[in-house]
Amino acid sequence: MSEKNHLYLVDGSGYIFRAYHRLPPLTNPQGTPVGAVYGYTTMLWKLAKDLNDAEEPTHLAVILDHSSQSFRNEIYDQYKANRPDPPEDLVPQFPLIRDATRAFSLPCVELAGYEADDLIASYTEAAVAAGWDVTIVSSDKDLMQLVRQPAEGPQVDMLDTMKNIHIGLDGVAEKFGVAPDRVGDVLALMGDSVDNVPGVRGIGPKTATKLIQEYGDLEAALAGAETMKPSKLRDNLIEHADMARLSRVLVELKRDVPLPQPLDEMVLGDIPPAPLKSFLDEHGFRSLSAKLDNGATPGGPPIPARKPSSPAAETAAPSTPTLPPMPAIDRSLYETVITVEALDRWIADARAAHVVAVDTETASLDSVTGALVGVSLSTGPGKACYIPLGHGGTDMFAEKPEQIPMRDALDRLRALFADDAVLKVGHNLKYDIGVLAQHGVRITPYDDTMVMSFALDAGKHGHGLDELSKLHLDHACLSFKEICGVGKSQISFAEVQLDRATQYAAEDAEVAWRLWKLLKLRLPLEGGTRIYEMVDRPLAAIVETMERAGITVNRDYLARLSGEFAAEMLRMEGEIHALAGQPFTIGSPKQLGEILFDKLGLKGGRKGKSGDWSTDQTELERLERDGVPIARKILEWRQLAKLKSTYTDALQQQINAKTGRVHTSYSLVGAQTGRLSSTDPNLQNIPIRTEIGRQLRDAFIAAPGHVLMAADYSQIELRLAAHMADVPELKEAFARGQDIHAATAIELFGEVNRDTRAKAKTVNFSILYGISRWGLAGRIEVTPDEAQALIARYFERFPGISDYITDTLETARARGYTETLFGRKTWFPRIKAPNQNERAGSERAAINAPIQGTSADLIKRAMARMPAALAEAGLSDVKMLLQVHDELVFEAPEDKAAAAGEVIRRVMMAAAEPALTLSVPLEVEIGTGKSWGEAH
Repeated sequence: MSEKNHLYLVDGSGYIFRAYHRLPPLTNPQGTPVGAVYGYTTMLWKLAKDLNDAEEPTHLAVILDHSSQSFRNEIYDQYKANRPDPPEDLVPQFPLIRDATRAFSLPCVELAGYEADDLIASYTEAAVAAGWDVTIVSSDKDLMQLVRQPAEGPQVDMLDTMKNIHIGLDGVAEKFGVAPDRVGDVLALMGDSVDNVPGVRGIGPKTATKLIQEYGDLEAALAGAETMKPSKLRDNLIEHADMARLSRVLVELKRDVPLPQPLDEMVLGDIPPAPLKSFLDEHGFRSLSAKLDNGATPGGPPIPARKPSSPAAETAAPSTPTLPPMPAIDRSLYETVITVEALDRWIADARAAHVVAVDTETASLDSVTGALVGVSLSTGPGKACYIPLGHGGTDMFAEKPEQIPMRDALDRLRALFADDAVLKVGHNLKYDIGVLAQHGVRITPYDDTMVMSFALDAGKHGHGLDELSKLHLDHACLSFKEICGVGKSQISFAEVQLDRATQYAAEDAEVAWRLWKLLKLRLPLEGGTRIYEMVDRPLAAIVETMERAGITVNRDYLARLSGEFAAEMLRMEGEIHALAGQPFTIGSPKQLGEILFDKLGLKGGRKGKSGDWSTDQTELERLERDGVPIARKILEWRQLAKLKSTYTDALQQQINAKTGRVHTSYSLVGAQTGRLSSTDPNLQNIPIRTEIGRQLRDAFIAAPGHVLMAADYSQIELRLAAHMADVPELKEAFARGQDIHAATAIELFGEVNRDTRAKAKTVNFSILYGISRWGLAGRIEVTPDEAQALIARYFERFPGISDYITDTLETARARGYTETLFGRKTWFPRIKAPNQNERAGSERAAINAPIQGTSADLIKRAMARMPAALAEAGLSDVKMLLQVHDELVFEAPEDKAAAAGEVIRRVMMAAAEPALTLSVPLEVEIGTGKSWGEAH
């Protein structure tokens, strides 16, 4: 130990919530929730071990909040009033966390009437007065007021264990732009939406820092407002000066709190194993208990519990798990299973391993009707097999290889795949679930490595098996074309020779198993477990059921609509040719470019590498904003042509011959923010509020005796923005059930009419997508300067939105990702790109990702709960068919629609709970009709 005393003060309250959000819900043997307790225990273990290894602290204590009330509530009754109550499953864990601290034989300090920050400040002052150094284990910005690093004398710094960095004077200056003794002044001006510290309206972090840098302290800044040039800032400083002074009192740390425990009692010594072992065993924390059994302790050297068998055994267990070394993938080790005895042996191996990777091979990509050709299994490195079930030519006289009869094989696999004691692992397992469902085979429980990868690395790269194998395992998988060929010579998988089929199929299963081992380790370490377990993982089976259900479309109606679209396109072609002065092929970009920029001489065009004029969407929209009539007509023609080819023509061909319905395919990883995407057909691109969109939705109809029900979250992204950005004006409007676009129109234009409300609606949504002045100008048909003035006025009226955007961008630039309220990370690798367009695109996406991603998380949570809720209400025959943006579409018997509506609304409105309590109510609008258009 160092000769000089060095006190470490651990902000235990911060640890608790970090732990809660890092891990999925867990329960101990008594049934009590302990997910946060386990996370807290592992974090405390690692901290104690790291500090002991570094030989820095002589004293250590964990400081906790006693309750949510303190003396600050007597000063200001709205202090922390906006904070939601702790999640239901966290409340019983608070006393257990205190037990955990004491199990480590560490001081656990709290005091009624004071916050943990005040105790930390008071212990810091007492230690400094005694000549001790102090390190505060926290990243809380309020505690940065305590940092000091004089040339001589006691030092006070902070340790952020999540980033593993020490924060000194430079770190405070980087965060606030001022010295620690002026941090409270900055906080008083900017306020704190989390603690409901009012601050000064309209002042964010940057402005607050600038004022304190310029004037020196809070009082000087308030006094200087009188001499400022007339501005909104000047008016706000004068009008809210008293709130700023109140805020200064609220953010000031109390440094003279009576110390509940003397400093001398905080000596850090070796941690006795007995009480810790008892606590770990009581709550079922077996991995940590095993570390103790193996001689490792968090706060000291290994205990000689038993004589080691080798020098390596003397090393304490690592604080974080690592992927064990594995042999290279060797396809020659794979087995082709063609006897019942061999299959039984593989099933026994899977049961013994408790984990088996699964993959299916089919004759087509359609999981609803694709014929099953074979199943592959893997139980570990080099342990994989392929079970052929449908190999042989399509000709009835074609020779078929020896295989287990499909019914016999599936009868044996059915019990394994439904065994709760065996975890099934797959990549894009939704597909395999669908294929096997055709044969009455159910897969549960399961992990999906594609979804796990998405929970960790959305935005970084793709999540296909081949890409992840190369990225994480440095292994190139056999490609489908290597096995089946391409073009006219391509054969179906059923015709592939068994030895080659085994190499391909078994490799996929083994690669999935290896990826699972890696990604499963990463999830808790990188904060991905919560979003994976609580939102994404349950969706594979739910979405597959929706895909299999499909939806009926009216073929005759689609044919008629295609004819009408064709006639309208022909009429529009005549108008376009007249404006061009000659006929030409509108669908030809080359001919269109020549017409626009050569013949008509329009300015501002750009050429691509081929030398042809660009006529993409952006270019045509620019010309439309410049008032070019032909540009608008071409855009309208293109939209109609796309809708005709994508929907009215294609949907007729996509009606499944076996079911008579259309079965869209959803991707769980298709949209970076977490939204589902769909293909064949793509339902996300049907226009939402246009007449053409309604006509297309009319083609989707209910089965006889049924109705379609469309349940839509009302203005969910604006509601989430009001909560996440803490915008009182918007929250109050939603709470009163007010027309939010009308309220915004009053704020921006001073009046409400059809025109101002429409513009306000566009501004409301556009701002959340980080729109530029030019983008907004084009949408509401004003000049860029007028659009900029509107944006500025919007931020002035709703400063919380401005602060949210600033904070989100700063966080995204610093960390490389944004997070939803449920912890979903979306990565933006190009947010610091030197190319301005790439950088600006990433910034716009980053602004919206937390809001749109949270919206996606909410509807996924509702989807995951919906089947059970309907079944519990006796409504199992009500089927969830489609999910499009913020909308769910159901098919219900006519006499059960009303009852179903009550369940659907309840589940969707409560989707955030109990993990999250929103400060703005969710609203759900439900429509009913014989068609989707009628219900929408």
